[in-house]
Amino acid sequence: MTHRVYLIDDDEAVREALALLLGTYGIGVETFGDPAVFLAHVDESKPGCLVMDLRMPLVSGLQLHQKLAERGITWPTIMITGHGDVAACRRAFKAGIQDFLTKPVDGEVLVEALHQAFASLDTWLERRDARALLGTLTEREREVLDMVARGWASKEIAAALDLSARTIDAHRANIAEKLGTSSVAEQVRLALMDAPSR
Repeated sequence: MTHRVYLIDDDEAVREALALLLGTYGIGVETFGDPAVFLAHVDESKPGCLVMDLRMPLVSGLQLHQKLAERGITWPTIMITGHGDVAACRRAFKAGIQDFLTKPVDGEVLVEALHQAFASLDTWLERRDARALLGTLTEREREVLDMVARGWASKEIAAALDLSARTIDAHRANIAEKLGTSSVAEQVRLALMDAPSR
């Protein structure tokens, strides 16, 4: 899977150097010199990993991260800075930043951090897709699925909901069709992926 990387840094030399460096590892990068321009152009349908400078004029890296979060964009983020200190590092991690690197950025360290960010992004995408599938279920179907995820048999679910076993079987058939799988294990995995937000 090809992952997108968005690099936001007001220093043109840094942008060019990092884009060139990552290119040698086969990692494509879109660069932005102005956080406001990135905010205006960021496309929520094209998720990627973010590499951003901590200190930029007008909008800092942490402020940009916050503005993105307010829009529901919580992609893995690596913060880079030439002015790293413990307090800034702590603020970054508390804000949900995945990694914090100091300039000049070591190429291998950045690539390793990005590979970890890509793994996080894959999980994020999987969760997003699971939520989209689960969002197609009716309230009753979701209730039935949650009971299936707790290990209940159809007869137990029917008794608990005061419905016939045939009705429960019909709900389960609808669930399988909407989720695209008749595997109970896969249905449960999808349900559990959405559990933290429920």
